[in-house]
Amino acid sequence: MLVVFTSSWWALVLRGILALLFGVLAFLWPHITLTALVFLFGAYALVDGVFSIIAGIKTHAENKRWWLLLIGGVLSIAAGAYAFIVPAMTAFILLVLIAAWAIVTGAFQVAAAIQLRKHIRGEWLLALSGIISILFGAALLYNPVAGALAVVWLIGAYAVMDGILLLAFGIKLRGLVRSLPQVVPTAV
Repeated sequence: MLVVFTSSWWALVLRGILALLFGVLAFLWPHITLTALVFLFGAYALVDGVFSIIAGIKTHAENKRWWLLLIGGVLSIAAGAYAFIVPAMTAFILLVLIAAWAIVTGAFQVAAAIQLRKHIRGEWLLALSGIISILFGAALLYNPVAGALAVVWLIGAYAVMDGILLLAFGIKLRGLVRSLPQVVPTAV
């Protein structure tokens, strides 16, 4: 599992940057239309899913739980594709979709952090990112009829926090790769 994350630290950094951009856009345009929000979420979920699948496939030989990354990636891509296919969905359906995606993604992040705790320090950043995702999803399910503006701000805050944590964890892993080059297998 350590090889998965250390060899793909850049993917976590990229995911963090994309989450930050998504969150900033949500704050800059609080009166964003539902269709625009659907497309922003769809693009983010698609990219997130692709990187999760790449990480899972890349490490299937070294990691017996590589399929967790693969499942998370497939679910993320499915959520993103659905957002593009049905852009006129109601706010309620969008909230349930985002909440389910956040809870599943968060659970996989917490599971990965638990596996990494024996190998590196700072895995708590990934665990905290997962916990925030789970809490975000639960908050959306608890009150899905909240006003559109409040939901946009909640989504923006979640994306910014998640982005900062993923960015910090990716940078920490990059430092680990530099300090322990024997951890990452050489390129073939």
